[in-house]
Amino acid sequence: MVLHPVDTGKILSFQRITFVTAEGTKYPVEAPVGWTLMEAAVKNAVPGIVAECGGSCACATCHLFVASEWSGALPAPESVERDMLECTAEPATAHSRLGCQVRVTAQLDGIVIHLPQSQV
Repeated sequence: MVLHPVDTGKILSFQRITFVTAEGTKYPVEAPVGWTLMEAAVKNAVPGIVAECGGSCACATCHLFVASEWSGALPAPESVERDMLECTAEPATAHSRLGCQVRVTAQLDGIVIHLPQSQV
């Protein structure tokens, strides 16, 4: 646990996330509860997440694949995310999500995320 840098009374809980590129390279990162998977990737310089719209669910360039054993740990995508998943560069699958729409929670500690070959 780390104290929040601005409000020293607030403790942040960091969760482990492993991003795996299409080539198989693993990028283990830590992200605080409340960030999105997109933020975790971008702020930790994980290649493969473009995030053109900055997280407003308007571009589908944070497309990712949740490892099958973790799919049940996530809430179902909302309709706007489902619509945007139809616009991904690589075809969406049952395990596809947009990283900007998935918040890091304590229950996701250790999650494995696979990245597509291309986002554009």
